[in-house]
Amino acid sequence: MGLFDRIGRVVRANLNDLVNKAEDPEKILEQAIIEMQEDLIQLRQAVAQTIAQQKRSQQQYNQAQSQANQWQSRAQLALQKGDENLAREALQRKKGYIETANTLEMSLKQQTEQVDTLKRNLVSLESKISEAKTKKNMLKARAQAAKANEQLNNVLGGLNTSSATSAFERMEEKVLQMEARSTAAAELTGGGLEEEFRALEAGSDVDDELAAMKAQLAGAPANQPQLSPSAPSDSSAYNSEIDSELEELRRELNK
Repeated sequence: MGLFDRIGRVVRANLNDLVNKAEDPEKILEQAIIEMQEDLIQLRQAVAQTIAQQKRSQQQYNQAQSQANQWQSRAQLALQKGDENLAREALQRKKGYIETANTLEMSLKQQTEQVDTLKRNLVSLESKISEAKTKKNMLKARAQAAKANEQLNNVLGGLNTSSATSAFERMEEKVLQMEARSTAAAELTGGGLEEEFRALEAGSDVDDELAAMKAQLAGAPANQPQLSPSAPSDSSAYNSEIDSELEELRRELNK
């Protein structure tokens, strides 16, 4: 293959590619309908011209027939008058009109066939144009739907879903951390309450121990009952000192 052939093929390939990319289905369909309608107009004009020629040929044929009949009558009249030369001349004129009529008759038949063919083509073209318009609307709707779908896919394809997913994961992690901190704070608050109750329980133990000490100081075992009210008066004074000491211990515990 020569260099120029290869260059020509490359140029044609590039041109075809450009044309294919530039072709818009909607515009191409509209242009096709316009061209078909232009063909329809031309075909109608051709049908009208052929019909006009047919009518003219018909008129000429009728005139030729009329002239032939007229010269036939004149030939008969001349022969009746005994003028054979004039009758012969009339017959010659008649023959010419007959030949003309025969030629016009053949042309008239051809024109009639042409008119019938053109009318069939006209009806067929009108039907094709009607079908083409219906198909054009359908293809146009499909093309618009395809474009919309393509645009939607492009939009969806342009979305950074991985980044959005990462953002959701980060926010979920932050929420979990916030919930953990809230739970920890609640536990700390609850722990303080537990400590208070433990302090109260420890205070009860101290009270029991103080009671035991009080009993020992009174001269009786911790597990024995206290003395009756008939005890000597000096023990009452001693008990008040114990109560004072006990009160002092309570103030210290409260501090």
